[in-house]
Amino acid sequence: MIFNMIVYGEVTLLNIMVALLLFVGSLVIAKIIAINIRRSFRERIAREHLELIVKVLSYFIIVIGIIWALPHIGVEPSGLMVAGGIVGLAIGFASQSIVGNLVSGLFLILERPIKIGDTVEIDDILGIVEDIRIISTTLRTFDGLYIRIPNETVFTSNITNFVVHVARRFEYSVGIRYSDDADKAIGIIKKTIESHPLALHNPPAQVFVDELGDNSVNIIVRIWAPSLEWLGVKMELLWKIKTAIEAEGIEIPFPQRVHWFAEKPPAQTDA
Repeated sequence: MIFNMIVYGEVTLLNIMVALLLFVGSLVIAKIIAINIRRSFRERIAREHLELIVKVLSYFIIVIGIIWALPHIGVEPSGLMVAGGIVGLAIGFASQSIVGNLVSGLFLILERPIKIGDTVEIDDILGIVEDIRIISTTLRTFDGLYIRIPNETVFTSNITNFVVHVARRFEYSVGIRYSDDADKAIGIIKKTIESHPLALHNPPAQVFVDELGDNSVNIIVRIWAPSLEWLGVKMELLWKIKTAIEAEGIEIPFPQRVHWFAEKPPAQTDA
């Protein structure tokens, strides 16, 4: 036998009643905790994940109650605990990564840094969250690839969530000629932004001269848009700004170079 059940003293009716009380008490406590967890987290955690957490905690409480009850009926659980510890240690070494992913999955479910449908970047992988399971998380990249990431990697990596905030900012750098009126260009750009229905007024857009470049006066344009519409607004407004300033005679210059000669080149003679 791996362990021996040691019987000590005489088991009385009182001992049996105490053991039974401890066992029933653990069932009641487990039930109460399960009810409170369901009430507290039913709006924050998916149902299947919530039920898994409830079952794990309930079983843990019941096992503790059984261990406390065994000595009252003449069974010394020390041998059982030692054997269980040895078996648990062996299983732990064999399934260390699985346990790590399981624990990380529970923390992800409780903390909720991401949820299904979010656009995120995890471990340098950019995509949309398709599913969050207890062991792994699935992302769908913008190329249509499905990638499964172990929850331990998800939990220990830097997570960038692009849609958790209601608004997101994007930026352009618009270059105009030195001969063009920068104030006029700024006014045109602001008017174009204000006319777009999805460009937010709060926080307001920022349009200002940022740099006097080699070939152009560079205007920085910063715009806020709803996170879920961010990419479409960014692509649409860039072209609208370009056409709006060109319609007013303001051009985006090509690279230019001015060459200076140390001496005047000799006049060419007719062949």
